[in-house]
Amino acid sequence: MESSVIITINSLIFMALLCLSMKSYYTPDFLFQFPQLSKHGDDHDELESVLSKASKAHDSTVIIAIVNRAYVEGDYPMLDLFLDSFKFGDNTSILFNHLILVAIDQTSFEKCKSLRLVHCYKLETDGVDFEGEKVYMSDDFIKMMWRRTMFLGEVLKRGYNFVFTDTDVMWLRNPFTRLSNDQNIDLQISTDSFNGDPCSEANIINTGFYVARSNNKTISLFDAWFARKENSTGMKEQDVLQRMIQEGVFKELKLGVRFLDTLYFSGFCEASKDFAAVTTVHANCCRTISAKLIDLKNVINDWKRFRSLTLNSTALNVKNITSTLRWSKHVACEDSWKT
Repeated sequence: MESSVIITINSLIFMALLCLSMKSYYTPDFLFQFPQLSKHGDDHDELESVLSKASKAHDSTVIIAIVNRAYVEGDYPMLDLFLDSFKFGDNTSILFNHLILVAIDQTSFEKCKSLRLVHCYKLETDGVDFEGEKVYMSDDFIKMMWRRTMFLGEVLKRGYNFVFTDTDVMWLRNPFTRLSNDQNIDLQISTDSFNGDPCSEANIINTGFYVARSNNKTISLFDAWFARKENSTGMKEQDVLQRMIQEGVFKELKLGVRFLDTLYFSGFCEASKDFAAVTTVHANCCRTISAKLIDLKNVINDWKRFRSLTLNSTALNVKNITSTLRWSKHVACEDSWKT
């Protein structure tokens, strides 16, 4: 009994010290960097080849997005908008070299290869049809989210760190300047609503943008997370992970976790109030792809307007300009819940 109490106290002390150190790192002045890690798996298999080519030479980190046909078809599909955000963003186009588009059907795989811009990988889905739009919380949507979790766990087991991003996340600035390089932090995850404390497990998470370091703790987390799939009927993987946090699984694994501030890692659930600080914008709290496309186009237009107004401006002028700028309302996404 005494030993278990001591272990619990030690775990709490560890997490408290970690949180104090994280707050000191939360500045724009550092560069995010993982240490070099050993890789596992057959060097000659296709996934290993793609990961190796896309990873940063010094830290084995890749950026991963998953696409299907619904995100690549049309005059101006979600994938095009996502990639354009890298072109319009501040210091983001350099990240194309590290971006892997994981296609879960042949149509999206062919689209990826035609771009000649990023790395492409075809994910086998065991005969499950993931081609069309998977409406939020439908059975196929939930299945697709779990398949994604399984794949990302495999990436960690191969010794690669990753930044996972949904394609409905606009990259307006290079996020690596806002991510902590504290080696005690294993997971950095975006939030639907940020309560002001990057250590607080009361934050509402969103798995549409997060960063994982490959180590035994994160691998154990993903194994435990995916193991709950069969006993979590009707729940998406994000809800299961939130429950695991509430149950103390993160503490049991001694995971160093940082919950990301919506001032920088913003979304439709809780928009950043500062154009000069915002790094990514996620079309969360939205039900359909068509609605996301409409409102994200407005995000890009708002961003372009900010950039044009602040071009060659002094820091003081930028502050004055951003104090009056507001994001366009997310009307289409708000209306998407009414159908």
